[in-house]
Amino acid sequence: MFLSVQRQIIIGFILIVLMILTRGNHFAAFNQLPSASWAVFLLAGFYLSSKWVFPALLILAGSLDYLAITFAGVSSYCVSPAYPLLIPAYGSLWIAGRWCRQRYALKLGSLFPLTIAVTVSTALCTVISSGGFYFFSGRYTDTTLFEFGQRFSLYFPDYLANVVLYVSIAMISHVLVLAFNNMDVKSKNTLP
Repeated sequence: MFLSVQRQIIIGFILIVLMILTRGNHFAAFNQLPSASWAVFLLAGFYLSSKWVFPALLILAGSLDYLAITFAGVSSYCVSPAYPLLIPAYGSLWIAGRWCRQRYALKLGSLFPLTIAVTVSTALCTVISSGGFYFFSGRYTDTTLFEFGQRFSLYFPDYLANVVLYVSIAMISHVLVLAFNNMDVKSKNTLP
């Protein structure tokens, strides 16, 4: 899949705005929207070819958390010794986006690998981020794999639903943009 630099900049801008508006529900006007952060990393891996985008998104996510805690009165409960584990957690989503990009084809059959990639990377991200917090944050005593398994089964469906929501919106937008571009090309070719 090839996207022009101009289109990648537009998509990157949209993804950044989406993360800013939904990250941890830090902004009151948008607190009903589920967090798009996980989907942003996956979609950025798919659409944006530059490798510097991943660290830039990490910096953005960390900066938004810092600003929310410092200036917006958001609790710092989630900031712990486990916070750096968000790097490999988000990396799993980024890599899934890259993996999907290599297998991209605009056909129904490509939905299966996309579904697998979204599910597996979201599960891995949940294990790393939530598991890291559960086992290494110092917030829980007497941690067990069994209790973490219960927590995983409780929270994973919501995390997956959030990622699926935003990836579905991106897929629909992707198909619509391609359809409009094809209609525009056809109309230009039929003009006298």
